Amino acid sequence: MRHNKKINHLGRQSGHRKALLANLASSLILNKRIVTTEAKAKALKMYVEPLITKSKDDSTHSRRTVFSYLKNKEAVAELFRTVAPKIADRPGGYTRVLHLGFRQGDAAEMALIELVDFNEAALASAPKAAKKATRRAGAKKAAEAPAAEAPAAEAEAPAAE
Repeated sequence: MRHNKKINHLGRQSGHRKALLANLASSLILNKRIVTTEAKAKALKMYVEPLITKSKDDSTHSRRTVFSYLKNKEAVAELFRTVAPKIADRPGGYTRVLHLGFRQGDAAEMALIELVDFNEAALASAPKAAKKATRRAGAKKAAEAPAAEAPAAEAEAPAAE
């Protein structure tokens, strides 16, 4: 049973684990996505999300607090300059873990962890104006749309023959 065992120790002493997570977090912030094992990705998610939340408040105190975890000036500057403004309106869930399969050498489960708002492919495929419409407004638009598309479809059909 694993009662009250929230932290995955990753088979390391505390100093090594803290250094590992700090380096992974710095790499994630600088590169926006990294590939690592699934266990490390899940541990990194718990480590980096509070730091990203802390970066929303750009004060000297929050910068020093984040620096005490990351220990990398470039990563802290990147976090506060580019990442924080982009995630300012997001209430949480700043990272995404995608499973990649098994590593060839030791069959470890691999995962890609990325910052959600920095994935250009997902942002391009998502609908730009996803407004929530009421049922009545949706019914009006749905009734008008087939009537407008029908003449265009008939006009294209003879041209194709």
